[in-house]
Amino acid sequence: MRRHLTLTTEPIDEPALLSARALSHDMGAAVYFLGFVRATEQGAALSALEYEAFEPMVEHQFQLLFGEMEKRWPLESVRLVHRVGRVNVNEPSLWVEVVAPHRSEAFAACQWLIDEMKRVVPIWKKPIASAPSRP
Repeated sequence: MRRHLTLTTEPIDEPALLSARALSHDMGAAVYFLGFVRATEQGAALSALEYEAFEPMVEHQFQLLFGEMEKRWPLESVRLVHRVGRVNVNEPSLWVEVVAPHRSEAFAACQWLIDEMKRVVPIWKKPIASAPSRP
């Protein structure tokens, strides 16, 4: 299974990622997930999230997750891009692509990866409150 992980301070360029997709003739599904920063978190208004990552451990944990995915599903590839640093509201912070022979495998693997990433990968987010509006 091909694996590609990118941590970046740059905006996620979804069109470039889509045009770089590579899949063999036996693959029938590519599932994509694009996660955005919401304007509220736990009821508080936000202007952004600040993401921090301990990159060596992040890479290690993702390789473990990718290895587990390879055991569970017949995947051809997984690509994941996660922003670090400040990400403003309505900007994407996470992009995931899973390529598999069938959609059920691709959807299941993508969902599992995102759930496990949130559980075990050391990427922390700090909410940045939006400035109160002035009368």
